[in-house]
Amino acid sequence: MKKSIAITLICTAIFTTYFTHAQKKTQTLKADFEKACGIWKGTLTYLDYSSGKPYSMSADLEVKRKDASNEFLFIYTYPKEKSANTEQTIIISEDEKYIGKEQIESRKDLPEGGVQIVTQKSGKDGNDNKDALIKQIYTIGKTSFSIRKEVLFSDDNKWIKRHEYVFTRS
Repeated sequence: MKKSIAITLICTAIFTTYFTHAQKKTQTLKADFEKACGIWKGTLTYLDYSSGKPYSMSADLEVKRKDASNEFLFIYTYPKEKSANTEQTIIISEDEKYIGKEQIESRKDLPEGGVQIVTQKSGKDGNDNKDALIKQIYTIGKTSFSIRKEVLFSDDNKWIKRHEYVFTRS
């Protein structure tokens, strides 16, 4: 009798621990991007493939969650180049293995409550529209947020920093 009670308690504890962990994991990315909601001020630095040199410009970002969904609206504004203003919707898959078509490669907690999320996908980039592996690195903190795009062309073995947004908020 004592053995069956002990086995039942152990099984219940294991199930509860597993279920709680699984439930927490499925909420992680949405919670991470929820932290990014708000208004950010910063810069965009991108590699000009024609000149081979980086170019920086002012960039602001507003992140909004669409209701309680797994969709986040990124509204990019460029104070000195208003014609470049754009919007992008980030959609986190239900299983949280993808952001859009980008597969989640890693998620790492950072000091002071921040997080770094790395995604990867195959695609095309550059002036020649060459095949490449494309990596996005999202680093979200309380007062800082960055999005870095790196590219590895199929005929190369060195990652190139294509662009990086660096934002802050008070």
